[in-house]
Amino acid sequence: MNQQFGENYAESVARDQVIAGLGGRTVEQAFADGVDTRTVWKAVCAAFDVPERLR
Repeated sequence: MNQQFGENYAESVARDQVIAGLGGRTVEQAFADGVDTRTVWKAVCAAFDVPERLR
């Protein structure tokens, strides 16, 4: 996430952005609930239109 958003904004995205692809949870909440990293990253990519080279 740091490559895509920069360190500070990546922290904000993980903490503050509710992502529909994560069941209406933030990245931090999804990890706390045991969602695997790949699933979380795919949801972030979809929500923020991450370039293919970073997927």
